[in-house]
Amino acid sequence: MNAKMRRAAVATAATALAVSLAACGSAKESGDKAEASASDKKGPITVGLLLPENETARYETLDKPLIEKRVSELTDGTGKVVYANAKQDATLQNQQVDTMITNKVDVLVVDAVDSKAIASSVKKAKETGIPVVAYDRLAEGPIDAYTSFDNEEVGRVQGKALLEALGDKAKSGQIVMMNGAVTDPNAALFKKGAHAQLDGKVTIGKEYDTKEWKPVNANANMEGAISALGKDKIVGVYSANDGMAGGIITALKGAGFAKLPPVTGQDAELAGVQRIVTGEQFMSVYKSYPQEAAVAAEMAVALAKGEKLDSIAKDTVDSPTAKAVPSVIVPVVSLTKDNIKDTVIKEGIYTVGDICTDKYKAACDAIGLK
Repeated sequence: MNAKMRRAAVATAATALAVSLAACGSAKESGDKAEASASDKKGPITVGLLLPENETARYETLDKPLIEKRVSELTDGTGKVVYANAKQDATLQNQQVDTMITNKVDVLVVDAVDSKAIASSVKKAKETGIPVVAYDRLAEGPIDAYTSFDNEEVGRVQGKALLEALGDKAKSGQIVMMNGAVTDPNAALFKKGAHAQLDGKVTIGKEYDTKEWKPVNANANMEGAISALGKDKIVGVYSANDGMAGGIITALKGAGFAKLPPVTGQDAELAGVQRIVTGEQFMSVYKSYPQEAAVAAEMAVALAKGEKLDSIAKDTVDSPTAKAVPSVIVPVVSLTKDNIKDTVIKEGIYTVGDICTDKYKAACDAIGLK
């Protein structure tokens, strides 16, 4: 990650949240400018939205509806989003791009299954005059814009939280690292950030790159780690996201851990937040999906109208195949049971009722979440 991207991140969770919420206002202001000239393009704008998979809850429940809502707002209800989910299949996603090109969408927003494999499709879209916004993952090829989070910072936040949870136990045993899929460039950045915090401070007994980010694969990897290391030796687990954390925790319970070791996560999935409430999962990384989705929609609408992105994107990023791509990098927050109200509830991701169902009511009451 280049220096410009790092400057967009913040040093502490509290500051990150403040900047994130303030930036939401900035995103709205830039969106208001786009709204004012929404009639510049003749005919309604059609945004092609391509998301990578549906095993991680955020894509279908958050990203898609948030982008649809913002596109509608920016176009006075005339713009539409045509959606496709690749279900973790890079070949299928390339076919979906072809379909979007055939259907003559005005702009593409692409969260790539495989950042390298998508490059030829990005090039094809550009050759037919369709600009491409890389969303959440830095796709290769001639992309026009990019918005995501500071992904190394995600890993650093996770690693730091795990060290805090371990305390004096950090040197008394071994941890297991459950990284994401090698096809996802973000996974490598999460891993890099986590290692920057953990290396030299803990012993990493086993480390895995989890195929397709699937919880079932994380579960199998964790069972293998427990068998190889022995459950008495494992003091903590770095999990790159909440879905895998669920599979990991199932394996830990199945192995008969008297007390679960701290497990990290990412994405603030509802199931992950509920596990944090009960103490089964130590933390997650909350990323302001409303802000990320709003920025992507604003970039897409502006590009569809042939406008520059100067008022939206203040920074740039280099990919392996494109230089100085206009970018917006959104800060991240460490989510624990102590700040659920100030993160996912405050930003309207969930209500207390969503989290504190009958099964979790007693645990919610115990931490004052009412």
